[in-house]
Amino acid sequence: MRATYPSSRRRNALAPSILAVIALLIGVAVITNELFLIVRYAVSILALVMSVFAWQARQWWWLIALVPVAMLWNPVFPIDIDAPDLWLALQYVAALVMLAAGLLIVTEDAARS
Repeated sequence: MRATYPSSRRRNALAPSILAVIALLIGVAVITNELFLIVRYAVSILALVMSVFAWQARQWWWLIALVPVAMLWNPVFPIDIDAPDLWLALQYVAALVMLAAGLLIVTEDAARS
């Protein structure tokens, strides 16, 4: 009898991407509220976590999309965009970027290879 193992591919960035998408969709509702600061913290931190996973997976091209998200949503050194409509559009674009990155950043498990 032969043992079969599941795929040795891992999507480490998937969980942070789902959390970021949830935070971004909540941010759509509170975009003009003070609670948007919490959304900015969450999205910025999760984008940086996903950037580390992209770096570890040697898929550096995702940094082109993830680092600007981390910079725009950074609450420590904020980039203030006074147009709520632009923030609204950016929320949806960032949600799509984060979800795509979470699905496509794949790491091969070296222990099983």
